[in-house]
Amino acid sequence: MKKTIAAVCCLVFTMLLMTGCSGSGEPFEEKSYTPETAVTEVRLDVQDREIAVSLSEDEQVHIQYFENSKEYYDISVTDEAVLTMTSASSREWTDYIGLKPSGEYRKIILQIPDAMLDTLTLATTNETISLPALTVTGSVSLSCEGGDISFGALDVGHALSLRVKNGDAAGTVIGSCDDFAIQTEIKKGESNLPADKTGGEKTLHASGNNGDLHIEFVSQA
Repeated sequence: MKKTIAAVCCLVFTMLLMTGCSGSGEPFEEKSYTPETAVTEVRLDVQDREIAVSLSEDEQVHIQYFENSKEYYDISVTDEAVLTMTSASSREWTDYIGLKPSGEYRKIILQIPDAMLDTLTLATTNETISLPALTVTGSVSLSCEGGDISFGALDVGHALSLRVKNGDAAGTVIGSCDDFAIQTEIKKGESNLPADKTGGEKTLHASGNNGDLHIEFVSQA
């Protein structure tokens, strides 16, 4: 009797595993999005996706990504010229069993024009966020849980926010430390930033949990 029950349980588990692999194995389709109107703000809030930012060559925003009927995105532009992209899913609980998609399908390439956005907000989990040297006239907010944040020489108009958990944040900021009022929260990691510094016309808030923060200041890009 015990052997029969064990065999049945094994069969059920195998069927669930095969069902999960079948769901997650649905082909992904490569897609791209370019807003029809100019945008001043870009917000990406996704899960389990790498976000790779590069500079646009035509002064427009472009997004390249992969999706299928199970894992896709909601993309829209508001009347206030804010472009948003968020993760969406129609997966059943059995779709979570099995292997996750290969890395190429878990990558979002965001192309943005230099010095033409007022606000840039990027958030993801279990992957990385990377940015080149660029200028944003207002604020930049980067959040990553379960991965690293890296950026080139970043020039912000008035605010920079960094939040990383179970990963590191490293990059270069245009300006001197005296240009920023800085607040740093670090747990189970190291940081080269002051914990609490007043003064400065801009703000820098950095938070790290189980990872390191390493931010350099330079006068020129």
